[in-house]
Amino acid sequence: MKILGIGIDIISNKRIKFLIKKRLFISRTFSITEIKNSKKNMNKTNYFAKRFAAKESFAKALGTGFRKGLNLKDIEILNEKNGKPYFLVTNKLDKIIFKEFNVKKYKLFLSISDEKDYSVAFTILQS
Repeated sequence: MKILGIGIDIISNKRIKFLIKKRLFISRTFSITEIKNSKKNMNKTNYFAKRFAAKESFAKALGTGFRKGLNLKDIEILNEKNGKPYFLVTNKLDKIIFKEFNVKKYKLFLSISDEKDYSVAFTILQS
């Protein structure tokens, strides 16, 4: 197993609290499923902040940032039944990862956490 990339991001929850008041931020940044799942969560600020940090950490692990066709909405963060977060792998992500690393099989690992003031995410991309 080889680590292709790692990424980490931290964000102020206050920044996200301000941004989620603007509907355009939510619709431009999060998938329909992520928005739907947010309704089950009492703390919308931290819910969206953790996912925003996860998307940023993914782009950093990829090493390209948000260019070469990658957008925030292309990266979807869901949770397993036990609560463990994961990236929903799509054909578009497969193609981007193949183009950057020339690998067809890979694993993505995601850890997200939050406190009162900050949310953080850590991503590992492994072949």
